[in-house]
Amino acid sequence: MGYSPVQTDAGSLAAADMAYRSAFGASEGGPADGTVSKLWLPIWSGEVLHAYDSYKLFEPMVTAKTLESGRTMEFPITGTVTLKAEWNAGEYLHGGEDAKNGNFSVSLDGRPMAAHFELDNIDLMITQWEYRQELARQAGQTLANARDKQIGVMIAAAGCVSKLDSDPRTGITLPAVKQIENFTAPDAAAALEVLGTIEEFITDCQENSVPMSNAYCAVTPKMFQQIRRLGVATSATATNAINMQPMFGGVAQAGGLGAPFTEGMHGMDEKLVYMGVTICKTNHIPNQAYDTSKIGAAKYNVHGNDAQVEALLWMPECVASLRKTGLVVDTEDDIRRNTTFTVASMLSGTGILKPELAKVIVRKRTTAAENENRTKVGGLLRLPTDASPTDAENNAFFGYDDI
Repeated sequence: MGYSPVQTDAGSLAAADMAYRSAFGASEGGPADGTVSKLWLPIWSGEVLHAYDSYKLFEPMVTAKTLESGRTMEFPITGTVTLKAEWNAGEYLHGGEDAKNGNFSVSLDGRPMAAHFELDNIDLMITQWEYRQELARQAGQTLANARDKQIGVMIAAAGCVSKLDSDPRTGITLPAVKQIENFTAPDAAAALEVLGTIEEFITDCQENSVPMSNAYCAVTPKMFQQIRRLGVATSATATNAINMQPMFGGVAQAGGLGAPFTEGMHGMDEKLVYMGVTICKTNHIPNQAYDTSKIGAAKYNVHGNDAQVEALLWMPECVASLRKTGLVVDTEDDIRRNTTFTVASMLSGTGILKPELAKVIVRKRTTAAENENRTKVGGLLRLPTDASPTDAENNAFFGYDDI
C-alpha cells in the first residue's frame, strides 16, 4: 500500500521528501547527522500564539505592553494642576507638593510559565494537522487561562490597595468594595444589584471627575446568564407571564440591550453592554484558593475563596500587563522513555497603576462593617493569619510599592 501525500501548512508533502520528519539523511534535506528536525516548531509556535490570542480575556482589557528587551517598564505619573483663585500682585506662584513627578515601575515576573506535554510518536505532530492543531489549542488555552487568572487577581488587588503616600496626585477617591447577597445561587435580585453597582461606579467616576474610558465588568457565567434573562417570567402566574419584558433580549422598547433570545450567546467571548460598560463572563474571577493551586509568583497566589470575590469592575488604566516578545518553544527526545518532550513558555508580568479605577464586588458577609472596607478584603485575599493588614502592607504584598 503506497504512502499518500500529507497536507501540511507547508503544502502537500510526501514521505520521501518531507523535510519535517525526524529521521532522514543529509541527501533528504535534513540535518547531516540524521538528528531530529525541529522545522515544525515555528509552525506549531505560531499556532499556539494564535490559540492564546483567541482564548485570552483580560489582557486586551488592561494596559497591555510588549517588551522586546529588558525586564521593567516605567509608566509616568504626574502631579495635578493647582488653581490660585485670586492671584494678587507681587505674590509668587509655586508648584508645591503637586509639582512632583514619579513613575510606576512594572516588571516581568521572575520565572516564565510553561505549557508542556510528552508524546511517544512525534510524527503525529508533523504529518497530521488535526493532531498538531489540537495540542496547539490546548497549549494556547492553558497559557491564556493562567494569564487571565493572574490579571484577574491584580484587578481585584487594585480594588483593595490604598493610594501610595508617594503618589503625587491629590484628590484621589478610591471606590468602596460592594457586597451583594445571593451570589451562592445568583438570582434576578443579585443581577439587578450588579447593574446597580455598574451605575454606582459610573456615577462615582463622574462625581470625582475621573475620565471615563472603556469600562468592563467581569462576572461568572451563572451571573452573566442571570443578567441576560432579566425580565423573563420566573413563574406561571398571570402577572409574571403577561407583564414581564426581557431587558437584554434585543427588544427596542427595552433599549435594544443584548440580543434576541434566538441567539445562544454560549461562547465565553460573548458580551453584553449596559450603559457603556461591557459585561463579560469568565471562569477566572479570583474566588479560588490560589494559595494551594498556585498560578505564578507569590502576589498572584491569593486566598480568593476567603475574600469571596464574585465580580470585578475596572477601566484599562488600573492595571498594566507586560509580556516578553514571542513564545519560546523547544522539543527534545528522551531515549530512556522513548518519548519526545515539548514545552511552550512565555514571560509576563503585571502591576497596579491606578487603584481608583477598580471596584470589587464580593459576596455579602454577616458583618455589616465589612461592607466598604477595601483593606479588609485585601487582607482576606492574603493569608488568613494576616487578615487585617495595614494599607502599606496590602500595597507591598501585591507589588504596589515601587514608584
